[in-house]
Amino acid sequence: MEKKTEILENFKTAIGSTVRSLSNSENIEVVFGDKNLKSNQNIIKLPEIENIDKKINYKQIRALADSKSLKLRLSDNKIFKTFEPQGNISRKLYEIAEKIRYEKIGSEQFTGIKNNITNYYIERLNSLDLKNSEDKIIESFENYLRVKFFDTKIDKEQEKKLKTYKKDLNDKFKDKIKKLSSLTYDQAKYNSLISSLISDMSLDEELKDEDIDERNKDEKQTKPNKQEQDTEKQAKEQEMSIEAGVPDVENEAKSSDQESEEIEIEDKSKTSDLRKTFKDMAGDHKYKAYTEEFDEIIKAEELENDEELSRLRKNLDQQLLQLKNFISKLANKLQRKLLAKQNRSWNFDLEEGLLDTSKLPRIIMDPFNSLSFKKEKDIEFKDTLVTILIDNSGSMRGKPISVAAICADILARTLERCSVKVEILGFTTKHWKGGSSREKWMKNDKPILPGRLNDLRHIIYKSADTQWRQGKNNMGLMLKEGLLKENIDGEALKWAYNKMSRRKEERKILMVISDGAPVDDSTLSTNSSDYLETNLKNVVKWIENKTDIELLAIGIGHDVTRYYNQAVKITDVQDLGDVMINQLTDLFVEKSKKSLH
Repeated sequence: MEKKTEILENFKTAIGSTVRSLSNSENIEVVFGDKNLKSNQNIIKLPEIENIDKKINYKQIRALADSKSLKLRLSDNKIFKTFEPQGNISRKLYEIAEKIRYEKIGSEQFTGIKNNITNYYIERLNSLDLKNSEDKIIESFENYLRVKFFDTKIDKEQEKKLKTYKKDLNDKFKDKIKKLSSLTYDQAKYNSLISSLISDMSLDEELKDEDIDERNKDEKQTKPNKQEQDTEKQAKEQEMSIEAGVPDVENEAKSSDQESEEIEIEDKSKTSDLRKTFKDMAGDHKYKAYTEEFDEIIKAEELENDEELSRLRKNLDQQLLQLKNFISKLANKLQRKLLAKQNRSWNFDLEEGLLDTSKLPRIIMDPFNSLSFKKEKDIEFKDTLVTILIDNSGSMRGKPISVAAICADILARTLERCSVKVEILGFTTKHWKGGSSREKWMKNDKPILPGRLNDLRHIIYKSADTQWRQGKNNMGLMLKEGLLKENIDGEALKWAYNKMSRRKEERKILMVISDGAPVDDSTLSTNSSDYLETNLKNVVKWIENKTDIELLAIGIGHDVTRYYNQAVKITDVQDLGDVMINQLTDLFVEKSKKSLH
């Protein structure tokens, strides 16, 4: 008994440490099983573990702790209340949608969180007995979003129960799912859109009359006695637990003491790593933006019309002629390296497989020789994504941005031939000297240390799934006069990382091309002089040490090794193509670094 008590206490300690890490707050108190206490910004309430031998109890606690911690870290209650719709059911759906938003962000960072939450959701769903329309609406809605956001799979029996409202939900949401998914990191826009969609469904007004009549009928027919009231009270508590993600598991079969010990060991061993990882996840917890209201992520083709993009592309092609032969030789070198790794190889002289026709002459010479077969060996070359992130700051104007655009263009074509996905991104700001963000700050009496104080512009020149021919004109946009302004590198790296982390490729390489330190006059004039630089260092450190993305940087005229471990400095932009291709060539020869544990 003492051993079990020790295991339980160790588990609770581990959960407490994990909660403080995920919520990014050292002041959070974790309370188990106090029914009179409500969760708030300083307290996370978790159910008590009724039976230490039940393995499912531990799964519940982990899933609920993850979700509540992510809520504290990633959900702003003021924003949430601003867009909250009217009506009991609408508010419940809105709350579910927000929960899925912050759980989605956490799941993208850590597979363990995704597994905890998804597996537990399925356990909870299987325990439900959906009787009335309100329950079916709520559960159908949550299931619909989880299938779309997490690709959650449920069995046919449960799918049948939730089928009633599936068509209605799909009709309402099918054209908005991609938009919602793209807004998960922007709570205000996400909450605004989901609130509007839910309100348009008018669910509270359309509850079936028969459900209401049926409840009234039941109330008149039977007045509950004391015992029934207690039972009803327990059922409501149970329902509240289910809504929070914790079903009743009192009748679950017992697991062995050994399983309990394994759970305790597993959680204790992971807690310290998880704590450090989440603390570093945002790069720098002291870094902030005064407002993200005016930021934009935009496709290149949305910034200019087709005619202008075509003109700029011709300009780029003219400059490409001067470097074409030189860069093409380097590109061919990279292509040979890649194709060599992708070459097919075979095992010969097998008793089954494909017939080896090269051995047929010996059969003709001597019919007593047996047929020979061959099989293709597994190819070790990993499915790969290369993201090229280009500094679109004013100091890159002229030859540096031209060469960067040309080299990115050549690399995209070369890697595409070798079945390597390539995306090309750029980062700058919408304005000089702060733009709309600074104007808002000034109207609000200029609070001190406002954080990043300019409007970000992140540009998608070529997405990973777009063929080079479809996106080639976009490369010319980098030559557009007036496009290149300030550079806030840390947030650009976070953006590129978040895009890459959603992809399914096994190997991911992020190449940054920059001409020096991050600079934004508006931000640096209102914060410490190293504000942007410190943030960049922290973001780079996190990506390099805590993710499976391989990061390399090329500094044009500036040494960027003070930010990046794997970095190269070039003094002449003519060297950019050589360095880019040689660096990638070397990477494909080396083994990829280990993934995050």
